[in-house]
Amino acid sequence: MAMVKEFKEFAMRGNVVDMAVGIIIGGAFGTIVKSLVADVIMPPIGLALGNVDFSDLFVILKEGATAAPYRTLADAQKAGAVTLNFGLFVNAVISFLIVAFAVFLLIRAINRMKRQEEAPAAEPTTRDCPFCLTAIPIKASRCAHCTSEVPAG
Repeated sequence: MAMVKEFKEFAMRGNVVDMAVGIIIGGAFGTIVKSLVADVIMPPIGLALGNVDFSDLFVILKEGATAAPYRTLADAQKAGAVTLNFGLFVNAVISFLIVAFAVFLLIRAINRMKRQEEAPAAEPTTRDCPFCLTAIPIKASRCAHCTSEVPAG
């Protein structure tokens, strides 16, 4: 019974719950980024490069049951060909860069909010004696070091 209670305390800690929420949001965000890359970014890039679909860029390492050429990666895989799928890798790299940039923007915004929330600097409690430059309390009328009268600060 004590182990169940201990596990419940562990599972309900703030950082564990926050991490779980982060993982769930991250998964959803990954889906959005994947769609952004595959459906929005890559088609214009492929069009600019002459109707190239990056997901269909591959090199045949070994032909399948049906002889090459294969028009798409799906055709090659259907034929049982062994392929090196560098187009899918390009899509994955672009997805990573978008995610990394989005995380950078998020962290940057959080850091800005933290800086704004920080308390202003505390009022100084000392000042320098104009004669000997020793630090003295703000309200002092004489310097403890050189005994000079100092004007009110």
